Amino acid sequence: MTKGKIFLAPFPYDDLSVNKLRPAACLTNPIGARRHIILAYITSPIPAKLLETDILLDTNLSDFAATGLQQPSAIRLHQLVTVSALIVQRELGELSVDIQTHIAEKLCKLLTE
Repeated sequence: MTKGKIFLAPFPYDDLSVNKLRPAACLTNPIGARRHIILAYITSPIPAKLLETDILLDTNLSDFAATGLQQPSAIRLHQLVTVSALIVQRELGELSVDIQTHIAEKLCKLLTE
């Protein structure tokens, strides 16, 4: 489990009633004795209007293949979850350094506004 990787992990619905196995971007390295990580939701239905907290992962990106995603997707930085690294199912790929930097900038802006 490392920051910048994309994993399949059970991601909770908004009402916490159920989880669905989804791709998620790992935003931190494991933290603490229980090895918690922070994940960001990834969705393949691209929203008609992207939010300021969304990052588009388009097939036009030179490093898209490294993500392991099958189709264009959006990382939704306003949908985060903290989970034990033990529940992660498998690694799909990884995000480029440029995208990780973009994520850090958007998160800083989100958390300081």
